[in-house]
Amino acid sequence: MHLLPWWAALVGLAVAIILILKKLNPVYSLMLGAILGCLLGGAGLSQTINVLIQGSQSVMGTVLRVIAAGMLAGVMMESGAADVIAKTIVNKLGDQLALFSLALATMVITGVGVFIPVAVLIVAPIALEVGQRMHISKLALLVALSGGGKAGNIISPNPNSIAAAKGFGVNLSQIMIADFIPSVVGLIVAVLVASFLKHRGSAVLDTDIANLTKPKQPTELPSLATALVTPILAIVLLLLNPLSSLLHIHGLTNLNLDATYVLPFAAVVGTLAMRKGRQLKAYAQSGIARMTDVVMILIGAGMIGALITTSSLPNKIIELIKISHVSGIFLAPLAGILMAAATASTSTGVILATGSFSKAILGFGVSPLGAAAMVHTGATVIDHLPHGNYFHVTANAMHMEIKERSRSIIYETLVGLSMTIVATVMYGFFK
Repeated sequence: MHLLPWWAALVGLAVAIILILKKLNPVYSLMLGAILGCLLGGAGLSQTINVLIQGSQSVMGTVLRVIAAGMLAGVMMESGAADVIAKTIVNKLGDQLALFSLALATMVITGVGVFIPVAVLIVAPIALEVGQRMHISKLALLVALSGGGKAGNIISPNPNSIAAAKGFGVNLSQIMIADFIPSVVGLIVAVLVASFLKHRGSAVLDTDIANLTKPKQPTELPSLATALVTPILAIVLLLLNPLSSLLHIHGLTNLNLDATYVLPFAAVVGTLAMRKGRQLKAYAQSGIARMTDVVMILIGAGMIGALITTSSLPNKIIELIKISHVSGIFLAPLAGILMAAATASTSTGVILATGSFSKAILGFGVSPLGAAAMVHTGATVIDHLPHGNYFHVTANAMHMEIKERSRSIIYETLVGLSMTIVATVMYGFFK
């Protein structure tokens, strides 16, 4: 099949984004955009179907890993393990380091595989109680939680990390390691910005505390030691491959420990360690339910990605950047920023950016790992806009009106931008 014209791919992508903004289901938005782009570009009906199928098949590897991640997420959320870890961090660090402890708790919970909206929901009741006691505004609390979540999100085995790794052909553990320094910078910026906002915005009221969702009883929660089994085992196993390669331990390298079986294995072992084996079926069901939307979006993104890669758009982008004398390195973070802003989702933004622009980004000589890190961090810059679920979930968690929730957008953006700048400097200019 001949290359489709570049403008057809742009039209298809624009239509998909507009439909998403109009609240049409993202999967159908992406599918319709891909179909329209193919047909406008001169592809026949059978050729269009072939492009859609080819695109869907291209994301199956990512789909498998996302489904596997669901098992781990389900165990961490439903067993109470995430709650235990969050409460321990906040209690150990104490009130004097309140904002740091809240940001760190959300970072860790997200970092061990819990979705960022769920991580905020878990830590929000603790944050509100601390905020009332320490006279910290809701705005500062939300920035600490959201910023910490963003920092954890780029070093976690979450769908966005999996998509970034698969999109550029690197191991999940590699992208988690590569994003560690940007993540630490993001945590620091989140705490500094939250500290600046400590007395700005509305205070936590008695009614906010009274309306908190009652936490699980202590007898239902695992011990800290058993709660840590799942995330520690998953991280250790995922890190075996890069460590064995670094140390030239060939036997371990040949194991090829992929997230597809590492994450479910760690989830099962952790469940047994917490003595909750009978609940494993329920945890798995919860995990797969949370991943269903991500899997469907992956398939839709594969379709729109196939439209773009079978067009002349990637080559056209390379030509334009070369003519303008702007460094092509910036295409990686910009792709992540723009796609995540359009969809108000980190994972969907990464999926679209990698599927649509990976060829063009790599065409500038950027290393696959560097490209993955820059796209991944870029997707955290403005993924919290009002047309996405995260904005509203976090507003409800913190008992904030939409107007007040909107005030935090610029401060959350600073956190994502700091991580993106660090990643771009590290992997774009000092690679």
